[in-house]
Amino acid sequence: QVQLVESGGGLVQPGGSLRLSCAASGSIFSINAMGWYRQAPGKQRELVAVITGGGSTNYADSVKGRFTISRDDTKNTVYLQINSLKPEDPAVYYCYADKRFSTVAYWGSGTLVTVSS
Repeated sequence: QVQLVESGGGLVQPGGSLRLSCAASGSIFSINAMGWYRQAPGKQRELVAVITGGGSTNYADSVKGRFTISRDDTKNTVYLQINSLKPEDPAVYYCYADKRFSTVAYWGSGTLVTVSS
């Protein structure tokens, strides 16, 4: 019922920056939290950052101080600003969203972030 489309991935050198975007469409009403997960080859998908409908944020310890999550509700879009990229950051980054009074989550198809070695 909710479609999420990520964009902004690409190849970045260690220490570089990029911004990921995720636009939501479909049954947008009642979307609460939005956020980002990532999955690197051979690893489990892990939470990166989340932002609630009220603007509160939470980050994985590994990205605190380097990544910033934000949202623009007029555009139904969540962003992830990635700074100071490290070699361990390459992964497919997935956008997600949930709704109030619901346990289900909606997922995008992912956008690939690669870091040169």
